[in-house]
Amino acid sequence: MKHVGKSYKKVDAKTILSGRAAYTEDFVPSNALVIKILRSPHAMAKIVDINYSAALKIPGVEAVFTYKDVPQNRFTLAGQTYPEPSAYDSLILDQIVRYVGDAVAIIVAKDERTAMQARDVIKVQYEVMEPVLDIHTAIDHPTVVHPEDNLTYNFPVGGDPKRNIACSYSRVVGDIEAELKACDYVVEGTYFDQATIQSAMETFRTYCYIDQFDRLVCTSSTQIPFHLRRHLARALDIPATRIRVIKPRIGGGFGSKQTACSEMLCAFVTWKLKKPAVLIYTRHEANNCSTSRHAREWNIRLGATKDGIIQVIDMVALSDAGAYGTHAFTTFTAGEHKSVPLYNKGKAVRYASNVVYTNHMAGGAFRGYGATEALWPLECAVTKLAKKMGMDEIELRLKNLINVGETSLVYEPGEVLESGLLKEAIAKAKKMARWDERPHSWQIDETHRGGLGVALAFQGSGVAKFDVASVEIKLQDDGNYTLYTGSTDMGTGSNTILMQMACEVLGCPLSHMTCYEADTDVVPFDPGSYASSTTYVTGTAAKMAAEDLRSKIVKTFATYMEVAEDAIDFDGVTARTTDGSNKQMTTAELAPKLIVNLNHQPQQLIGFATWGSHTSPPPFMVGIAEVSVDMETGQVEPLDFYGVVDCGTIVNPTLAKVQAEGGIVQGLGMALYEEIRYSENGRLETNNFMTYKIPTRQDTGRIHVDFVESHEPTGAFGVKSIGEVVINTSCPAVQGAILNACEADVNTLPMISETVFKAMQKK
Repeated sequence: MKHVGKSYKKVDAKTILSGRAAYTEDFVPSNALVIKILRSPHAMAKIVDINYSAALKIPGVEAVFTYKDVPQNRFTLAGQTYPEPSAYDSLILDQIVRYVGDAVAIIVAKDERTAMQARDVIKVQYEVMEPVLDIHTAIDHPTVVHPEDNLTYNFPVGGDPKRNIACSYSRVVGDIEAELKACDYVVEGTYFDQATIQSAMETFRTYCYIDQFDRLVCTSSTQIPFHLRRHLARALDIPATRIRVIKPRIGGGFGSKQTACSEMLCAFVTWKLKKPAVLIYTRHEANNCSTSRHAREWNIRLGATKDGIIQVIDMVALSDAGAYGTHAFTTFTAGEHKSVPLYNKGKAVRYASNVVYTNHMAGGAFRGYGATEALWPLECAVTKLAKKMGMDEIELRLKNLINVGETSLVYEPGEVLESGLLKEAIAKAKKMARWDERPHSWQIDETHRGGLGVALAFQGSGVAKFDVASVEIKLQDDGNYTLYTGSTDMGTGSNTILMQMACEVLGCPLSHMTCYEADTDVVPFDPGSYASSTTYVTGTAAKMAAEDLRSKIVKTFATYMEVAEDAIDFDGVTARTTDGSNKQMTTAELAPKLIVNLNHQPQQLIGFATWGSHTSPPPFMVGIAEVSVDMETGQVEPLDFYGVVDCGTIVNPTLAKVQAEGGIVQGLGMALYEEIRYSENGRLETNNFMTYKIPTRQDTGRIHVDFVESHEPTGAFGVKSIGEVVINTSCPAVQGAILNACEADVNTLPMISETVFKAMQKK
């Protein structure tokens, strides 16, 4: 193909490297009011009184707002298509504060210094309650995190807020206990994955103003412009048509900006005061007052017959929703389709959880979105089963691996795996890591042992049957093209990818196309950048829009050149006749004719398409980790990581490799470094980069990435997704490598030295 499969640099690479890329803060005028938030020092409390009279006396303080001033429409902060499965349990400000850092009051002033001075003199009287800090005691705890009567759901998700159950889910297929009794080998274990923080370089920030039509304009670093507009409309109780959301360049999101965070507070101030205002979170606020990955404790049992066939997968979790139910139901349920179907030869499956409200910061979306959490216990348990049976860990997986054309006990009726080169990917990873050529456990020196571990992973491509994307492509009056999309580039290069796919259809060079994104007044609807949807869902819409435009251009050329349409050869720039008349015309020559009222038929040629899928085809990954374990301290050093990904047709190999490398590194951070610690009173202690360790290049070893390319029949050019699957193998692969190196069966993330050392001593 001409463009698909080629490694173009990101179209905005020069802008980024030169420092000219415009982020939200770059749009803020000098006269914008500055917002600061007074936050709760208590994990669970009721506000009895707020005295802010002293704050209002400070020169330059514009206003102070409390829970008494905001609309009382509860909403969800989750960026999901309506009707959202997440509970409507949030207010802009609430009389009850539910975690240390929850918003108490909004301070608006002429500058940051004045706002902070005012914040420090506000006096709040609290009725402090016993917080719910342990997921094991959350259900029926004396403290009810959400005692309000107006908390609502769009449809049943198993929630019972008065018992601190945010939602619950259970799917059981087959007789679990009977099948386990019939198995020759059974392993079980408890595995815990902590909350982890997305840690984007750019913190949350929003700038709002009122335009000339008395509409609210919200400029924000968000992954979900259209969902955000809907949430703002509900929270402020105004029509969505009175709101415009603009997304400039984003300095990273990783799911955190799939949740409305700073936007609600800033939009309220601007709508109330009719003045421009800006809210910029500090790093402490970004880490402490947003959302994190959901913490989960898993009890898992696997049963297999002596021939190595896994007959039972039993996964029961207890999950921490935190203070609000943002993404709580969907992150858990999404993990089912992205873990259990890997091994489909069995007879019984259970996948279940209660997701409980606690007085921790709310859980939300994080790259991997439930699959990362579910694959962690599953793949650890498969490795444990292989060792108990005396089988090679990869051989056991191959025996049970789903094949193309097969179904799963948790698939819907008629659903099958439609594409994938799973065994080919495994074979390539084995060769890269020399899996069959060396031991999986060895002595490095007097105090260090080495180990190899492996894990497999599925993910998805968009939200099946729900999310749809629209793309519009215009032939402009200079003969070049503009692609309009509501998808949000977070630094992934999605703009480049969409342009490659559109230009592949049109035939023109990428230099003949520009991309305009994520302005709700200008671009067609797109759910946003999440759920690994951009290349698969928005990309397919882009291909279809390009096909629509191409057919219109060819038809128009035929009219002007007075030949039949099938006599036009069009390369995206120049049309030539093939009937022997030797006529030719360029788009630069055609386009001006279309906007002149010649023969009373002016027109602009526009291609448009909307597309959503009935399925969410899973990309596949195999990851092999090689580590060194210090036997005296338990310190684990990653040496090499070998990853092979099947993401369907690769549109841009360089960008795909960068995605894979970034996901693996993020997974290694979750596996070995990123530790969440709460104090006894519920204060997050690891709320900055001094205490919450993000791995650097020196902490991740050598990353080796390769691909196999299957062809997904439902996606444009055979594409699937890559953005999330690449984070999913790091944790269980490292766990398996540690197990092989020193026989320490670590069951808690992160696998820091103390945890590994204790597991070694236990052994």
